[in-house]
Amino acid sequence: MEPFSLTRGESCLVLAMPHTGTWLPAEVRDALNDRGRQLADTDWHLDRLYADLAPGASVVQANFHRYVIDANRDPDGTSLYPGQNTTALCPVTDFDGCPIYETGREPDAAEIERRRLACHAPYHAALAAELERVRAKHGVAVLYDCHSIRSLIPYLFEGVLPDFNIGTDDGVTCAPALERAVVDICGNAQGYSSVLNGRFRGGWTTRHYARPDRGIHTIQMELAQSTHLEAEAMPFAYSPARAARLRPHLESILETLVARARALETEA
Repeated sequence: MEPFSLTRGESCLVLAMPHTGTWLPAEVRDALNDRGRQLADTDWHLDRLYADLAPGASVVQANFHRYVIDANRDPDGTSLYPGQNTTALCPVTDFDGCPIYETGREPDAAEIERRRLACHAPYHAALAAELERVRAKHGVAVLYDCHSIRSLIPYLFEGVLPDFNIGTDDGVTCAPALERAVVDICGNAQGYSSVLNGRFRGGWTTRHYARPDRGIHTIQMELAQSTHLEAEAMPFAYSPARAARLRPHLESILETLVARARALETEA
């Protein structure tokens, strides 16, 4: 299995999907316990949800599961949210804080490094190269990092998560005009809730690649899975009806980001 899939587009927009993959090497699957093998923390069906919403966009998608190694974590293991519950570069617990490995079969430092080199590094090499290609072509690039999560996870956050969780690391990762455009679209989406830089301010991908001064703008969108799944539990089935209601808002976000980014380049 190749660690990532890449679709090159012609616009200034790059979609990253670090958590949609479900592939596990046999040795990792064998080491997981029954709970871990459910792969419950997958960003279920995001590739289907975003399909064809931005035809000119590039897409970089991890094929490996986040239990192999998390493509949205700092490769040196530094926590993105110090003092808060989260999962590690190579998770040993799920989002509920429960072990996912058979006792004594958790990855050690050597195994974590092997996974980093085999999966994390190639994914990010592809993403970095695609961002640079797009920026060189257009003078500007927008990285939109696609995520989803269950809306109720007491181990990670209190209460029910809003539907749209926009992350810009408190405005650091993109131009104010891009942030405001996304906030406005989400805020005006009837029947949906939204928050800017709440529990999810943008993961390692969003923070690492942001270079607004060089024309690379990044933004993370964490969607509550209740917006597009039949239920936030096994088998995590896709809801065509809920997705059909959500997709026009996502399409508007992506189209607006491209338009605003072009305007930024024109003004530069």
